[in-house]
Amino acid sequence: MTSKPVLTGAQSTTGGGHPAYGLLRQVTDTAAVLLCHNPGPLTLEGTNTWVLRAPGNPECVVVDPGPDDDEHIARVAGLGRIAVVLISHRHGDHTDGIDKLVDATGAAVRSVGSGFLRGRGGYLRDGEVIEAAGLRIEVLSTPGHTADSMSFVLDDAVLTADTVLGRGTAVIDAEDGNLADYLHSLRRLRGLGPRTVLPGHGPELADVAAVADVYLAHRQERLEQVRSALRVLGEDATPRQVVEHVYADVDTTLWDAAESSVRAQLDYLRRD
Repeated sequence: MTSKPVLTGAQSTTGGGHPAYGLLRQVTDTAAVLLCHNPGPLTLEGTNTWVLRAPGNPECVVVDPGPDDDEHIARVAGLGRIAVVLISHRHGDHTDGIDKLVDATGAAVRSVGSGFLRGRGGYLRDGEVIEAAGLRIEVLSTPGHTADSMSFVLDDAVLTADTVLGRGTAVIDAEDGNLADYLHSLRRLRGLGPRTVLPGHGPELADVAAVADVYLAHRQERLEQVRSALRVLGEDATPRQVVEHVYADVDTTLWDAAESSVRAQLDYLRRD
């Protein structure tokens, strides 16, 4: 999503560099990405499975195995010994491949929720530092997209999953997303300074602080659009009515996703 009321779909934005299905693409000195071939309106080019390791280290850390896709999981399993698998949040396009990867590698899986824990390691905790594959990885709680959303901070980059995407902006999940939490999470990410963004979908971005500023401005603009819609439709307008008013120029196939975010915006405004 951009500053206009537009929901972006799947398209390449970086020439031949992205997407690169089935190929491990080095992005920074310590982070490489394996892009799953599951493109769609909400997954953009597909799910990014991140592979982290210090140069020359025989082990790696995998962030988000991706969906239940045999070819993708086989490629992840073949990348070398996995020190630990980290889960950014509960959505199936990031987690459905967990058990096949564990079956193939025996790797331990760590997450916020118990439903994804496998092997030893336990729950992820905000502020925790994980030392694995020659790296120091700080766990940063960034709820809002979902209640369990986590980011992972490296020396020069941050893995933002669906909190900050490679293009467009995140949907607030209808089940447990929260706009107030999301705005707070964006401010936490902005406080990290100029680190590379390694997102859950889409291409990497140069500066998380700059992107977080854009996201925060976008959310304020969107809230004002919703306020304006309520002045026209009435304070009791439903999320769907607001979507039809604000997103009139957007493909209707994306309205359900927009409705989830609008519901979160209405909850935010009505509690304010």
